[in-house]
Formats: sequence, structure tokens, C-alpha cells
Amino acid sequence: MAKNTYELGLGLTEEHRALADSVRAFAERAITSEQVRAAVESKGEDKFPPFWDALVGQELLGLHIPEDKGGHGAGLLTLAVALEALGRTVAPGPFVPTALSAALVAAADSKVGIELIPALLDGSHTAAVALGTALHAQAHDGGYRIAGSADAVLGGEHADILLLPITVGNDVRWAVVESADVTVTAQDSIDVLRGSARITADGVHVGADQILDGLSEQRVRSIAAVVLGAEAIGVMSWCVSTAAEYAKTRVQFGRPIGQFQGVKHRCAHMGIALEKARAVLWDAASALDNDDDTADFAADIAAVIVPDAAVQCAQDCIQVHGGIGFTWEHDAHLYYRRALAIRGLLGTREERATRVAEQSLAGTARSSELELPDEAEAIRTQVRAELAPLVDLGEDDQLIALGDGGWVQPHLPKPYGRSASPLEQIVIAQEIKAAGIPMPQLLMGGWAVQAVVAHGTESQKQDLAVPTLRGDVVWCQLFSEPGAGSDLASLTTKAEKVDGGWKVTGQKIWTTVAQFSDWAMLIARTDPSKPKHEGITYFVLDMSTPGVTVRPLREMTGSALFNEVFLDDVFIPDENVVGNVNDGWNVARTTLAGERVALSQKMEAYATDKDLLQFARGRNLGPLARYRVGELVAESQAIDLIGSRIVLKQLSGADVSTTSSVGKLLGMGLGQAIAEFVVAELGPAGAVSIPGEPSDKAMEQLIAGRATTIYGGTTEVQLNVIGERMLGLPRDAQGVS
Repeated sequence: MAKNTYELGLGLTEEHRALADSVRAFAERAITSEQVRAAVESKGEDKFPPFWDALVGQELLGLHIPEDKGGHGAGLLTLAVALEALGRTVAPGPFVPTALSAALVAAADSKVGIELIPALLDGSHTAAVALGTALHAQAHDGGYRIAGSADAVLGGEHADILLLPITVGNDVRWAVVESADVTVTAQDSIDVLRGSARITADGVHVGADQILDGLSEQRVRSIAAVVLGAEAIGVMSWCVSTAAEYAKTRVQFGRPIGQFQGVKHRCAHMGIALEKARAVLWDAASALDNDDDTADFAADIAAVIVPDAAVQCAQDCIQVHGGIGFTWEHDAHLYYRRALAIRGLLGTREERATRVAEQSLAGTARSSELELPDEAEAIRTQVRAELAPLVDLGEDDQLIALGDGGWVQPHLPKPYGRSASPLEQIVIAQEIKAAGIPMPQLLMGGWAVQAVVAHGTESQKQDLAVPTLRGDVVWCQLFSEPGAGSDLASLTTKAEKVDGGWKVTGQKIWTTVAQFSDWAMLIARTDPSKPKHEGITYFVLDMSTPGVTVRPLREMTGSALFNEVFLDDVFIPDENVVGNVNDGWNVARTTLAGERVALSQKMEAYATDKDLLQFARGRNLGPLARYRVGELVAESQAIDLIGSRIVLKQLSGADVSTTSSVGKLLGMGLGQAIAEFVVAELGPAGAVSIPGEPSDKAMEQLIAGRATTIYGGTTEVQLNVIGERMLGLPRDAQGVS
């Protein structure tokens, strides 16, 4: 059975997907609900769960440990892939605390790991890390004498080895101690499946060889954010799938509850949060594996996004289940408790977001450049050579060469495009940008070309597609109507057959740049006796045709980008039908699919993270404002990473349609949020135009940005799409969306 989109997981490579499938199958087989429930009732009294030996036998504890230290050398991302799959079982026991401890010991430059790591990897010893306030350390006898307490040490109740933060001068360092040398006091934990403890040291001597040298406080936070965050994503994955399945089968008022938009949209937001969390965790793990200069920044972004998203997903899972979700017998509260515990271990949201803000304002940024496979270089050499003659051409000749060479939309079949694979498309885009060649701004013309090339006649392709690709033709889209916005199947514009063509009567609205357009894509009802998705025909319309009246609509901004278009007995010849009569819905879907992909990224015309940082740098921001900057930067980075993952999925041949809807939804909302922040932070200066202040641009972006969550499919329609296509929820009763 094919997997739903949300089940594909963190990993994008074939090896990672195979690992996730293997771990998930093992976990479902070996970690039974009876074992989990027994652990709940025992309140963590047992050191090892019944499945411990089998789990150790999977050799997952050493996935991320370098080969020269006894592990498999696969890195933190590979461990994260396994942890997501394992996290779906809300497994009790010391696996995650031990895996985290092993990662920290392996990351340090210390001899203590020589004996310790093998004992952790073979499962004979367990370990735990204190992530809270550091203990006091005083130099003593070639080492340190430490004193103080650490609370909420995950897995600390039964750990053999403890990694404790200690203050040495102005630095925080980590010491490795045996549990027998300290006092371990079990604490009631919100996570009833793992024993947490207070660790108290009273003058314990720690030798210099027990200090994890070269391991900074920031790097400990980063590795913890990835390891714990990966398990949190497993929690989210279970919550999303469990809520979606319940929404499909639970019937109320004669319908599955997933058909009610309130439930559907809640589930869709859960799926969106999961995709966002996977994107930032994937990036953070990859950055740490590559020892990237901005790895800690990437991990801080993951720490802002993932833990809170996991808590929210778990809360929403309970809400979708209603009363049954609030019972002790249902597992939802176990996942909620696990998410809350992980979030608490990673510090307050204010701390996490403020770290991101401080680094961003200081100039730290993550590159979104993709690592392409080796075969990209051969493609790059050829593309660069073919583009070279275009660089010195005049503007008009350059536009013709771009269009005729298939460079404008290279994914189209030749001769209109280059029949380019996803990898070739990426390389072409990179090389055109590097060469400084300006591309024609096709706007809606890009969508028109897709439909004409896919479904049009040879004459339509030559007369319309070719000049459009050269930048000679401006298009508009006559789809939406006053009574049929996103619900295009409900359109009422009618086309009646006459000698040699069709007479079209109706009204269109929200038509961008209609007043400047040469041609229009038009859908009209040609057979009202057929069901709503049938009996629709797709036409191309010369906008100079008699009977076409364009009336600009003045918008909130005061400008008129949108228009009403009135069609009064407009004659369209038969040769302007695209595709087959009454099959226009399939042709229109070609255009709509192109639109959703095109709108899935952030748009420079609206507020972006660049605007945010330009505004914030040099300002005396208060703590709350800095916190908000960190949140918005993290959100922006998540959207960029979703885009990168879309491209990588395309390279592997995966369907990315619903993920593109996620990117569009998040991207448009982000622009609104940034503009709102800037205007609100300006105070009175945000309400008027003041020389020297960014108020003009901010006000314009704020007002104009209200449209971004409306056109191209409103937020509500996009949520329906995500709920139905990503999560498999039932369609609305009226068949809308």
C-alpha cells in the first residue's frame, strides 16, 4: 500500500527510507502496547524494558558514532531517522538518554570515551545527561571538586553513567561521573515512561581525564536539540496519523468528523507542523554531521520549531479524539507527556528564540544551496557553454534566444522547453542566475504556456506559446467568478455553440493585470446538463475581442492590480478551444498545478526575513521584540528548507504537490507576520509616513500582504487540500476543494 505524504519521514535518500521502514517494523513488532502499559503502571521501576536486548541487537545505539570510536559512522541524521521511527512507539527505557550521552562523549576530545563508548553501545551500561543549571566546580588535586544539584535528568534514575555540567571559571564544561559517586533521587516526571532524577554532588572529586574537552555548552545544546527533537518528531508523526485515522472513521451527525472543516483544518495544521519540524531537524542534523560553521545556528532554529510543534500536535491529537482522548486508557496522553518532557529539557522558548535572534542580528545565516549529485557537474558544463553566447546579446535578441532555446520553462518538452529533468532544471536556474541573464517575467503567461503546450494544437503552440516564452505576450486568467472563487467547478459563465465558434457570456473577477493583457485563459460552461466538473471547456481569448469589458478594482492599497471582466456575447472561434470540448477541467488543472507550485515560495514583493533583519539591526529592541525576531527568522528558515526538501524529493521522483501547498501556506502567512511585526514595533511611526523611517514600505507591505493568503487558493482552501490529499481525510459534503 502506498504511503501517505506525511508518513515519508525525515530521510530523503533511499537508504534512510529503508532504515525508517526497518526500525518502524521492528518497533511495531517488538515494543508492544502491553509492554508500554506495564511500564506506565510500574512507574519506571525497571531499569531495562523487556525489549531492551532486542533493541540493542538492532545496533541503533552506534549509528551516529564515528567508526574509529566503535560505531557505524552514519552520523546524527541517520540516528534521527531511526529515532523518528522509534519515537512513534513512545518507548520506555534508556535508549534516547544513552544515545544522546554517547553522541556527546564521541563529540568530545577525551580519553574517557575509549572505555565508555563500547559499554554504551553494547547496552551493558546506560547513561544520562543533565541539561539544566551547571554545578559548581573548584580546582582540586589535579581535577575538580564539584557540588550542587541538577534536576530533571532524563533517564537519570537508573543511569550507570552521568554527564554533568560544571562551571569552570566563566565556562561550562561536562564531567563524566559514575552514578555511585553521587546521590540519585527519583523525581515524579510528567513523562510516566522514563525515570527522571535529581542528581546531587557533595564534594565529588572529578579527575581531569573525566572532563569532556572540546565540548562547548552550545554544542551540547545543539546535539541535544537534534537527538531529542528527532524523538519529538516521532511523537508528532504518531499524533498526526492517529488523529487523521480517527477523523476518517469517527462518525458524528451522520458524517465522519474529518469532513467537518474545523476538524479537517486542525488535522491539516498538525500535518503542516510535522513537515516544518522535519525540515529544520533534517537541516540541523545534516549541518552537525558536516561540522558546518552555522551548525549551532541550525540546531537553535530546530530547537525553536520542533519541541513546541510536538506539544501542539499532541494537544491537537487529544482534541480531535474528544472525550476518549482525555482518558487514561488512550495512549494520546503518553505522547503529550513525552512531548512536554522533551520541550522542558531544551529550555524555555524565550531562551531558544532569543539565541536565534542574536545570531541572526549578528549576521549568521544558513545557506539554502543544495548539494547536488555528481552528475550535475557534467550538466553544468554543457549548460554554461550553451548560455555563454547569450550573455552579450542585446535585450530583445536575448529574450528571443531564451524563449527559442527552451530556457524560460526548461521542464516543458522540446522545442518549447528542454525536456529538462528536475536536476537539469536546478542547474539551469543556477547558471542563468550566475551569468546575470535577466529572465522574462511571464506572470500568468507561465501557466498559460503549460496548458497550451500540454493540450493545445500545433497552431496554438506556435502562435501563443512561442511568443509568450519570448516575453512578447501578456496573459491574464479568467477563472474566478463572483460566485465561484476557489470553487471553480461552480462557475456560471456559459459558452453557447454558434457557427464557427462559441458565444460567451458571463463575469469574471479578481483577474490580475487584465487591463494590460493581450490574451486570457478562460474557462466556461459549455454543457450545463453535465455534472459540475464536466461540461467545462478551456478557451484562449484575444482580449481585444468585441464584448470584452475590463473594469479595474481598486484594492486596499489604493492601486488596481485586480479587475472585473465582463463578457457580453464574446465570440471565440473553434480554433481557440484548448483540449477537447467539455474537458476543460483537466486542462485547467494543468494551470492550477503550475500556480500552486509557483506560489509555494516566499515572494520578494512582500515582506521577507531580509526586510525583518534590515529593520531590526541597530534598533534597541526589547526582550519581547527580540524573541519575536527569533521566531520569525526560524519560521522563514523552515520555509526555505521545505522548499529545498521539495526539490530533493522531485529529484527522487516523489510527488510534491501537497508539500508545495504547505510551502505556499506558510510563506504567505510569514510575509504578513513580518509586516505586522515591523508596523507594530514602529508604534506611532508605523501609522504615518515619516522621513528616514521604514514606515512607507512597512505600511505598504502590511496592507498589500493581506491578499497573499487569499489569491492562488485561500488559506482555508489550502487547508482543505492538505487535509484531504496529505492526510486522506474525506472531502466536504458539497465536494468543494
